[in-house]
Amino acid sequence: MSDRGWALRFISGKYQGGEYPIGGTGDLVIGRASDLDMVLIEDMVSRKHAKLHIGPAELTISDLGSTNGTFVNGEKVKTAKLKEGDRILIGTSILKLIAVDKLPGEVVDRRTAQAALEKAAAQKQKSGGERSAVQGRLEEVPLVDLLQLLSTSKKTGAIVIRGIRGGRVHLRKGRVISASVDADPSLPPKKALFRMTTWGQGAFEFVPLEGEQAPMPNEITDSTEILVMEALRQGDDLAVAGLPPPTAAIGIAMPLTAKLRDLQPDEIDLVQLVHNYGVVQAVLDRADASDADTAQKLASLIQRGYLRQF
Repeated sequence: MSDRGWALRFISGKYQGGEYPIGGTGDLVIGRASDLDMVLIEDMVSRKHAKLHIGPAELTISDLGSTNGTFVNGEKVKTAKLKEGDRILIGTSILKLIAVDKLPGEVVDRRTAQAALEKAAAQKQKSGGERSAVQGRLEEVPLVDLLQLLSTSKKTGAIVIRGIRGGRVHLRKGRVISASVDADPSLPPKKALFRMTTWGQGAFEFVPLEGEQAPMPNEITDSTEILVMEALRQGDDLAVAGLPPPTAAIGIAMPLTAKLRDLQPDEIDLVQLVHNYGVVQAVLDRADASDADTAQKLASLIQRGYLRQF
């Protein structure tokens, strides 16, 4: 008979493919120093980087004043509670908390767990792992995590996304400066970036650029931290039930009994876009506001009787 336990699965970085089981209760200290519980040998990891506290009912992670920070699901944290599926970024490693089977009373041997990590690193290096460290799938490594990783390591180049949808995000020394969606290259860079952060499928590859990144049109000036926070907010807003899906057909309610004079100028502009294009995605593409804000206004106009969804 088995019980449920926890493990950290490395889904990017030097130790990609490795797993570190978590057992019992107490603290597990992570860092570059050789005398710690989990040793990650890489420049972006501090000597004592983070501490995982394993309690009887919950897991928490705390940053230990590291130089480059500890991130959970794309957000920089000091202390955070963890749940199954959460992603932790430490240095260039993204670790996913997974549930595993364990035998009752089974004790995790930290030396064995560390040896397994080193074996995963050696296998990765043997197979040319440096390149694959910046390749993967959005199902495992969402774009917000990838942005934090490349920002921390101050990389210059482009994230190329391929699949049903494609796009590019350009970075200069870890800072996002531009983004484009292949299907609509006319989208403003920030709007394109925020849209791509909602994509849950597709393959990505970071293509490094040797030398300096040339200036690009309409460069984004916000910091990566601000961009990620806004992307997460917009993602949460778009996930709210009741918002019209991008593929929905939409039109002006007939008969139109609500008074047009009661609308704000930006709402009138949306009604005109709906009249001209008739599909939510086309309206999102052409509206000045973000996808999240536009979808919320469309939902409000439907509720107030100005628009209807087919």
